[in-house]
Amino acid sequence: MSNQREEVGDESPSDLPCLEKLDSPTGSPPTASLSSLMELENCVSNLSLAHEIVVNRDFFFKPGDPLVNSLEGRVTEIVHRAFWDSLQEQLSNDPPNYKHAVILLQEVKNMLLSLLLPGHVRLRSQLDEVLDMELIQQQVAHGALDIHRLAAFITDTMASLCAPVRDPEVKALRDLEDPVELLKGIFRVLGLMKTDMVNFTIQSLRPHLLQQAVQYERTKFQQILDKHPASLDKTTAWLQAAASEEAIGHQAGSPASDRRVLLSATAVLNRAYMRLLHWDPQDQKYPETVLMDRARLDTLSQQLQMLVLEASVLLLTSTQFRSVIFHLQGFVGKLRQSITALLESSHTREADLKRALLGIGDMVLKQMTDAVSTQGGGALPQESQDVLRRQISDLWKQNNAVRTLIGERVQDFLLAMLQGGPAKRSPELHFPLGLVSAELAELGTAFGRIVHFNRTVFGPFYAPILRKLLLPTGEAEAGEDLR
Repeated sequence: MSNQREEVGDESPSDLPCLEKLDSPTGSPPTASLSSLMELENCVSNLSLAHEIVVNRDFFFKPGDPLVNSLEGRVTEIVHRAFWDSLQEQLSNDPPNYKHAVILLQEVKNMLLSLLLPGHVRLRSQLDEVLDMELIQQQVAHGALDIHRLAAFITDTMASLCAPVRDPEVKALRDLEDPVELLKGIFRVLGLMKTDMVNFTIQSLRPHLLQQAVQYERTKFQQILDKHPASLDKTTAWLQAAASEEAIGHQAGSPASDRRVLLSATAVLNRAYMRLLHWDPQDQKYPETVLMDRARLDTLSQQLQMLVLEASVLLLTSTQFRSVIFHLQGFVGKLRQSITALLESSHTREADLKRALLGIGDMVLKQMTDAVSTQGGGALPQESQDVLRRQISDLWKQNNAVRTLIGERVQDFLLAMLQGGPAKRSPELHFPLGLVSAELAELGTAFGRIVHFNRTVFGPFYAPILRKLLLPTGEAEAGEDLR
């Protein structure tokens, strides 16, 4: 799979130079040689790529053009321009010099062959016949090479192989007269077709990858662990913190006579996963076993905080005015849309959240006033308006009582979904969470999918850590299955 990744967006001619691996520099630590670090990096890269393909259903490759303003982009542009300028000069000679053109034709043939399926027997035979490199060399020697005839065959072949989305680009190639622009265009479109083929292969293989992914990820992570035994230190600390929290909660909710009951490893692990939804972005001690899903979990965490704030605003509004307008058709939906729009992008900085909540207070009061007016009601009491505006503004505080209450209810909901598993229905939600139940259920499902896969893959790594934390004597906990 790593080879496929390297091919995406790679439109460089095959005779361009490549960097060779350097030996470990003098004076570098013997335990961290450059070659071993590169090997470890490749292992992590392959593991991350395989995980992304399996977990992210929307994953696909994009043509890997370097950023225009980056050093890589500028170097690539200079090298490519020099190559195509050289080809232009060679073909403009009298007689033309076809040295580089023949190399490109060989590369085009290889790219076309890589796009063929086993059933393309006749097309493979035609490629070997028309793009016979020995014959082409003979034609060059006798001044009889017809690049346009070969290009026409190539574009016809591309048209028969490409996805429908590439039809206009292949058709445009037929209108190019300049041989250099034609070859350049062929390479560009072939690069896109190779990307299409890789993405099609990924979609086709995903069901099979799912079957093999668990063992693959375990094996790759074990290879990393073999090279760096400390690769579970942060994971151990993460589980230790969860076990401590679970012990405190268990003691608080149990009678004194029952406080020596062993903690459940599954309960500790579930609590550990829940902690990831409230992880401090500045805390770099993220568990190694969940690192590949951190971006996904951070996104879910942000969505969760927005839903908590939204539900808190709805609860405060309903409590303050105790109005029947919440039952008016379309009112809550319009109110929620406005709240969501104002909260968007306000999670990154405290100042942004304060500003957003001030705007939300004014917006809620305006919509409430308009709704009451349409129902023939009188003006809202000014004192109640001031109280609601202040209550909404205070939601920026992490320890705000209403925000804390809603957060705990959401936490209980997600934990219930986690404990129930993917086959169980979502637990019932009461006001105001019932108003955001669809979004919470979707978030819980996405969270549960990540947790289930992670627990299945890394269960064998978690088990000995949890045994040591929960059973100091080393005894096995009967009936516990971390997967």
